[in-house]
Amino acid sequence: MRVLSEEQLGAVLAGVPAPVPRVVVSGNFATPARALAVVDAALAEYRLFALNAQDGLPDRPGVVLETPFVGPGMRGRAGLRYFPSRLSLVPQLLKQALPPDVVLVHTSVPVDGVVSLGTEVNILPAAIEAARARGGLVIAQVNPHMPFVHGDGVLPLDEIDFALEVEEPLRSPVPRPLDGTAREIGERVAGLVADGATLQLGIGGIPDATLAALTGRRGLAVWSEMFSDGVLALDRAGALDPAEPVTASFVFGSAELYEWVDRNPRVRLLRTEKTNDPAVIARQRRLVSVNSALEIDLYAQANASRVRGAIHSGFGGQTDFVVGALHSPGGRAVIALPSWHPKADVSTVVPRLAGPVTSFQHSFFVSEQGVAAIWGHDAGDQARQIVDRVAHPDARAELRERGRELGFALR
Repeated sequence: MRVLSEEQLGAVLAGVPAPVPRVVVSGNFATPARALAVVDAALAEYRLFALNAQDGLPDRPGVVLETPFVGPGMRGRAGLRYFPSRLSLVPQLLKQALPPDVVLVHTSVPVDGVVSLGTEVNILPAAIEAARARGGLVIAQVNPHMPFVHGDGVLPLDEIDFALEVEEPLRSPVPRPLDGTAREIGERVAGLVADGATLQLGIGGIPDATLAALTGRRGLAVWSEMFSDGVLALDRAGALDPAEPVTASFVFGSAELYEWVDRNPRVRLLRTEKTNDPAVIARQRRLVSVNSALEIDLYAQANASRVRGAIHSGFGGQTDFVVGALHSPGGRAVIALPSWHPKADVSTVVPRLAGPVTSFQHSFFVSEQGVAAIWGHDAGDQARQIVDRVAHPDARAELRERGRELGFALR
């Protein structure tokens, strides 16, 4: 690993031979902003690949955004290339269809000849391998504020070609207070989680509310795509099994959370191919997968990807964990969502999804109205429970009428 100035790094990047190189960059809240700015200044045209990118990405002609999971920094952008893919398969996507020319990562400072990818492991090891296989570049923004996290993100220095030294605080999501609906849903979901369960929770207010409602449990484990501050609260409440490592692929949250994961032997961040492999998920004890959706229908299908036909996010790890949880002994796949969308002023329960399905065959649907048990019930009973226990009261009459037209015996 050779440390360069911004000017020297720009000169190296200007010599990248590909006419329109593909740059893979850390996503979520680990994006190395200064190094990315150098890339943007050096390359007139390039393709930028990131997962759940936050605000602040380059926005100009010549930059083509690519992703299998759309974050705020890409949502609604003209020319966005969305690649539908389960998160567990994104490493294969990078090795086969979308090989990178440059991989840009955000790391800790070197310690004993290695650095850590810190808060974002995810698909980056696969991206580095794919770039190496075709003679591409691996560039690190080395930051003393990036925690050193154990697991698959620990890289020997010779895996990195060039480094830019930058000292700046890590970004964190804006704290959002939980509203009454999220708290009610979180309490209901928590009622489905027993002592000794293994948890996977997605991103958002409902997963956060669920974690807040689980502090009284004991012997919990975490095997997840990601985690945030709610897991730290579980640890402090004594809810986690100290013998089980907290396992995920990336993490984002407060500065306090980043300090907690730094050199913590109980935390490990692994490659996406491991954390999101449904077969590996199925081996976890009583895995309860908790994810949200934009809407669900009477066929017990969930849409977590599109709004009015336009891509909003993507599959993410939801499909991986729904399948894995159903195969875990004692596991449960839960979809939790409010019964009414306050901004759009519409029911989140619809007779039939109008667009693509993100996931199907779940254990439970949960809203602030109640809990519908899905797995093990016939299709008619599933539809009845969804209407009677999950849908908003203002939507139930129309759902019953439309449901009867679809062939469901709804009273």
